[in-house]
Amino acid sequence: MFRALWIAQFASNVGTWMQTVGAQWLLIDTTPLLVSLVQTASSLPIVLLALPAGAWADVVDRRRRLLGAQGAMFVAAAALAAVTFLGMTSPALILGLTFALGCGNAIAAPSWQAIQPDLVDRALLPQAAALNGLNMNLARAVGPALGGVVVAAVGPGWVFALNAVSFVGIMIVVTCWRAPA
Repeated sequence: MFRALWIAQFASNVGTWMQTVGAQWLLIDTTPLLVSLVQTASSLPIVLLALPAGAWADVVDRRRRLLGAQGAMFVAAAALAAVTFLGMTSPALILGLTFALGCGNAIAAPSWQAIQPDLVDRALLPQAAALNGLNMNLARAVGPALGGVVVAAVGPGWVFALNAVSFVGIMIVVTCWRAPA
């Protein structure tokens, strides 16, 4: 199960980094400040929600919380794709939906970390932690490059649509996973 979740999470992490490129692309004709606010909108929720999200992860069903967060991020990414395809984007809408995606990530992250002991033997936890770090860093390298290719080839709406699909993959794998009693 660790492998399936790792692959699904990698696809989603790549999608998230692709989404950042798409959002910045849509704002490139505005001011440099708005382009830089894309990264702020995606990162600020982690600063604001890290402590309460971590405490919350300790008192709720992590599987359901992961499903809820992934579902919320799917809705935000799909909404961003829809408004982009319809030509109805605005800087406030782009930044607001990017902030919503960041909130979903901030809420889901502590649950991802907390389920690791349920996925691998205790002796393998250091290796699992290292693989999870590799996951994020590899996605951070691949995602923007792939996002740039997709934006150049078919437009930013498709980047957002692919990001939405990446959340569906995680929801499927998490739905199949059963935490130990």
